[in-house]
Amino acid sequence: MRKLIRSYTAPLLLLFLFAASVLPVQADSKSTSTGSQVPVTTTVTVLGPKFTAPPPLTKEDILVYSGKTRLQTINWVPAQAQQAPLQLAIVIDNSASQFGVGSQINDLAGFISLLSKSTAVGVFYAVNGTVQTASQFTTNHAAAAKTLRVPFGPSAGDSPSVYLSLSDLVKNRWPVTGARREVLLISSGVDRLDRGPQSPYVAASIEDAQKAGVEVHAIYTDGVRFGETLRGQFAQSNLVMLTDGSGGYNFFEGVSTPVSFTPFLKQLDMVLHNQYLLTFAIDRSKKAKGELRPIEIRTEQHKVDFKYPKQVLVPGEVK
Repeated sequence: MRKLIRSYTAPLLLLFLFAASVLPVQADSKSTSTGSQVPVTTTVTVLGPKFTAPPPLTKEDILVYSGKTRLQTINWVPAQAQQAPLQLAIVIDNSASQFGVGSQINDLAGFISLLSKSTAVGVFYAVNGTVQTASQFTTNHAAAAKTLRVPFGPSAGDSPSVYLSLSDLVKNRWPVTGARREVLLISSGVDRLDRGPQSPYVAASIEDAQKAGVEVHAIYTDGVRFGETLRGQFAQSNLVMLTDGSGGYNFFEGVSTPVSFTPFLKQLDMVLHNQYLLTFAIDRSKKAKGELRPIEIRTEQHKVDFKYPKQVLVPGEVK
């Protein structure tokens, strides 16, 4: 058969060209890139239905795409303990409801105390477009929990935009150490600089989080003033866009502060214990500072839910 193929007779060549024109093209991680490639690592949460433990997944189960291009999966390792230390920033909107959040301080303190010993926790308050540091990142969980306080409320604690505060944290106040970086944002999601459904400050905070590799989770709390019901709905949509875009989870219970944060904090704990570090190869950006590119992660396994950033930062050309 090989001799016949290598003879390149005209009939066989025509038959080959016809077959190639009608058969579907399969994405091949080894042949889809023509330029130099670079490894990119991102955090992926894997859960079963309704925040249950997922089935075991191996590197061979993971399919990564950027657009229609399938990318080569380099590594897939559990993000646990010292091989993937975590820095968790708890950011409380200072304009959140005093009564709603104030009654949850003990729940938050209990959540901090149950985190893995290797997890470093920082406590911050979103004020005036920046963050006030109550506790720097520390593995002394008891000390971090003691810095929790009641926010000032919608009137006294108004900030121009909690999204400016988030951008300030991830861009200017959070040194890169190689640890996973995630945020628990407690806020109404109201953007007082742009109260409509398409705030540029929300979009900018999503992009900043993606570039920094920071995943943002959010618990919605009531922080809107009387008569701002529609703006409250826009605010919830803002939080959904933020968490989905960065690869995090959004927790809410209607349009008011949850009666208890505890059920949501248990779900977040399940999230943090079921994360993986995914490394894949992708064509290097031709832009000096790199660029954000969309990714999609798939598997043929059933009853598996993935959460990951919708875009990742691809490094630029080395000069």
